Order: sequence, then C-alpha cells, then structure tokens
Amino acid sequence: MIKAILLDFDGVLTTDKTGSQSIINYLSAKTGIPFGTLKAAYASFNKDLLLGGLKHEDMWQAFCERVGTDIEYSLLVESFRNTPIDEDMIALAKQLKPDYAVGMITDNKCDRIGEIVRYHGWSELFDVISVSAAFGSGKTDERIFNETLSALGIRPEESVFIDNTAKNLIVPEQLGIHTILFDDENRDFAQFTEQLNSVLR
Repeated sequence: MIKAILLDFDGVLTTDKTGSQSIINYLSAKTGIPFGTLKAAYASFNKDLLLGGLKHEDMWQAFCERVGTDIEYSLLVESFRNTPIDEDMIALAKQLKPDYAVGMITDNKCDRIGEIVRYHGWSELFDVISVSAAFGSGKTDERIFNETLSALGIRPEESVFIDNTAKNLIVPEQLGIHTILFDDENRDFAQFTEQLNSVLR
C-alpha cells in the first residue's frame, strides 16, 4: 500500500529542467548579461552549491567577478521566488495530501529551496523536504532516500518517487521504491496522472 508521494523539484514541480536554468534565465533577463556568460560563471560553483560546500552568499562576489558585473544579491533571491512553477503539479500534490504523505527530494541548494518554500507557503504542503546540500550527497546515493523514508516512518515499497531524469531513478528502484519518469519535454499531465494512478491502485 502506497503511503507517500515523493517529488523532485526542478523539472517536475517546475517547468524549467534545472534550477540553474531558472536562476540564469531570470538574471539574464534582469541584467542584460548574456545567458552563456552567466551559465559559465555559475557552473563553476554549482557542484559545491548542490553538495552544501558553498552557499550562494559565499560565492556571490567571486561569481560577479567572473561575470565582470556587480549584480545585486537581491536579484538572486528574486530569481528563486520567480522560479516557474507547474501549477498543475502543485494542485495534484494538494489533492493527494489528505490521503498520502507528500515529500520533496531534490538535488538543490538549501537557501534556494528554503526561500521558495517560504515564498509560496508550502511548509504545510510537504511533510518532508530533502535537499542534497543538507546531506552532502544527492539522488545517486542512498542516503537522501533512506533519510526521507525514515523521517516519514515508511518502508521503500510504500512510496513513489517521481523525477524527470532517468539516472535519478536508479538508486530508489534498487531500494524498492516505486518510480515514475516524468517527461519534462512534453509535460503531458493527463498521461502522468494515469501512470501515477496505476501505481496507487
């Protein structure tokens, strides 16, 4: 019997494939700095950000120096808040909430996810939010899944994990978690809900 629905963030609950894409799109639009310039500068810090070795405030000055422009830190925070959300997915999570625990498992930055959750008032929607930066490891490692299951007090087979990247489903499948690969290109919500319902039956 399924007791919990676990969702990836970027690409599943958002319409951009990655968090970096959302951040850089926003900064480029606001500053006029080419996307490629921002992407190259941000990429050099991304791994440490995802694994908790850095917070954005730690690297922001160095990032601006690489870009060659002093960008207000407040624009970065705005980029978090303006992450494009898939409202159908959020509505589904709210619909599922009375009958299932709803969790988020994401390779992400704690400061970003914390700001997004506060901004949208999602603290009561998600029973658990597991962020790679808090664990020092992501979805290619068992730890983030085991800790999430432990926090919910459930067994692997009592959960479903949804992600838009196939490699992120390997470890949860090995653990016995039911998995669904979400097509973030077509974003066929009807097809996805059919897949989910077939697992929940």
